[in-house]
Amino acid sequence: MSTIRDFALPDLGEGLTESEIVAWRVKVGDHVELNQIIADVETAKAVVELPSPFEGTVTALHAAEGETVNVGEKLFSCDTGGGAPSAASASATDAAATASAPAAEPAAAPAPAETSVAETREPTLVGYGAGAERGPKRRARRLGGAALREDLVPAPPEHDRIEPDTATHPRGNGDGTGRGERPRSTPPVRKLARDLGVDLEQVEGTGERGLITRSDVEAAASAVPAASAEAAPSRQAAPSGAAPAETRIPIKGVRKHTAAAMVRSAFTAPHVTEFLTIDVTATMELLAGIRADRAYAGHKVTPLAVVAKALCIAAARTPEVNSRWDEDAQEIVRFGGVNLGIAAATERGLVVPNVKGADRMTLIELADAIARLAETARAGRTAPADLSGGTISITNIGVFGIDAGTPILNPGEAAILAMGAVRRTPWEHHGEIALRDVMTLSLSFDHRLVDGAQGSRFLADVGRILRDPGLALTMS
Repeated sequence: MSTIRDFALPDLGEGLTESEIVAWRVKVGDHVELNQIIADVETAKAVVELPSPFEGTVTALHAAEGETVNVGEKLFSCDTGGGAPSAASASATDAAATASAPAAEPAAAPAPAETSVAETREPTLVGYGAGAERGPKRRARRLGGAALREDLVPAPPEHDRIEPDTATHPRGNGDGTGRGERPRSTPPVRKLARDLGVDLEQVEGTGERGLITRSDVEAAASAVPAASAEAAPSRQAAPSGAAPAETRIPIKGVRKHTAAAMVRSAFTAPHVTEFLTIDVTATMELLAGIRADRAYAGHKVTPLAVVAKALCIAAARTPEVNSRWDEDAQEIVRFGGVNLGIAAATERGLVVPNVKGADRMTLIELADAIARLAETARAGRTAPADLSGGTISITNIGVFGIDAGTPILNPGEAAILAMGAVRRTPWEHHGEIALRDVMTLSLSFDHRLVDGAQGSRFLADVGRILRDPGLALTMS
């Protein structure tokens, strides 16, 4: 006896309401284990590997690659082989069902301590469901025979359909006619339409209950060349002074989240920016000595790591920069440690993962942590936990050859430090002019939390350490 179970997109945290299917790791007919990665999904912040809460055989994929799915919508169906579901699977399904159900009055959760830096997260299942079972697991029966072709059956099985939902898809007109609702079709048909450039909104389904079939899409695609040919003369007749061709890129994923966060920050927190240009020759000599020392072989210690360490030391002396403004409670929350955000430019846009407990790390440990974060961010594999809980940030604009700027605060933080390029510059040194390594620091802070004197003192402390790293021994 087979038991078909549906898995809905869970709430991945941080208030995210949708995710885009980047790639499926399984196909219909594959047998999957509990916690096996089934898909890569892109949230508003990063690409996340989505594990399966079931063990069994995949019977349907309800979304195509490149499609955006809302929290609570079905992702895939699985034949778990009958019998009572395992505790782990039931836990995961309950979590998904909770995400898809109408919002109810939430139960009050215990408030974290004001000095807590990061909340504890369960490492399994990307923050939802239960971990792997301890006891023996019953293997689901495999489906025998070849997979059914879509064009050999009169209509797809019930679990392979996506019904229109006017609550989720507001294009419905609510009159019961279905006009304007999300087109009903199966994932393979939607993928075919996308490959052929067919807009399913313009296709009338001839299948059961208006289902759009493969033949409907192919018929619509055959009409596209004729329409294109009719439009060609008008394009050729365009005047020579017409505007150049334009490319439109959908605003989604990391770019969409970053834009919203920066607008919210810029129009919520009163920004103040200060600049300090310093001689960092001693810091560059320190780095050269570390690189030449065999004891530190394999560790990539960069100017960013030294600036990060200096920031942590200076933040302990001026704790106002390591705090946040709680508008609802009308309180200033001062963090008990530093979760240091590192702004990273990636192909998907700007992300700011953070090093947890950076203030407790040595220079070498901090350098290694920053290198790991940067590598993960460039690969698009930053975990959601690494993108939340930051308390203060650094952005390295010097890698682009920029000297200074006015960085925008990461929402919920009091300060962000931008480090400029290190340049060999004529500089006053011991009463004479000499070629020295010079850098400009730019500090933006929330003037509700940080006064001008406090921001200046913090920036001056960072500068003193970079000017003479040995001073850190007298300040920590």
